[in-house]
Amino acid sequence: MTPDDDGKLAASRRLRVVTYNVHACIGSDGEFLPQRICEVLDELHADFIAIQELEDRVFGDEPVSDYLARNLGMHAYRGATLKRQDAHYGNLLLSREAAATTCMHDISVHGREPRGIIEAGYNLSGHRIRVLVTHFGLKGAERRKQVRDLLRVIDGGESDIDVLAGDLNEWRPVSYTFSALKKRFGTVPRRGTWPARRALLALDSICVSPSALCHEVHVVNTAKTRLASDHLPLVSDLHLPAA
Repeated sequence: MTPDDDGKLAASRRLRVVTYNVHACIGSDGEFLPQRICEVLDELHADFIAIQELEDRVFGDEPVSDYLARNLGMHAYRGATLKRQDAHYGNLLLSREAAATTCMHDISVHGREPRGIIEAGYNLSGHRIRVLVTHFGLKGAERRKQVRDLLRVIDGGESDIDVLAGDLNEWRPVSYTFSALKKRFGTVPRRGTWPARRALLALDSICVSPSALCHEVHVVNTAKTRLASDHLPLVSDLHLPAA
């Protein structure tokens, strides 16, 4: 805490960001259990949750995205990349506060699985914050194009703080993906998140600009998270300075 111009103490605000590939809510036991994913997320007390591989089928009497948003008390912004009759599939952003703006960006590569970016803008504590959620492709050539598309999206907007969260599918410490992101976000924290039972590869990432706002990054590795999905949740705590 530091004195402001009026001599009062101005406290920073903590924001918690989670990224989680939920594997269609199918755990390592083969069971489709959205309530298990919900329990994992509820314990994390996040402000923003970036979800990948959400199969938005009906669960009970509502889509899984509505079930998660309702039970977590959050707003849902959907980013389906595969449109299906029974259940759309793709990304989801959950946020504690409502977004001021939202849009979707297509970063698909011809002949490969469709991919996209959810972009949402927020006005929090006097800061313009932009949150981007994505899931890159499996091939290196896909990721090279997709990271360039992502950076064009970022450069095309105005914000004080940018947060990128998602499954970047990049397991190589030295790669075009991370070298390109480093120019915009600084060093990208890497933590093993896959496979959940023995998390060796850092497929999931949370990048923040300015990077100095990132206070801590950790993986949630418990008996429950090792069972709930094939990825472990990644958590980043940010400290917003007083405006």
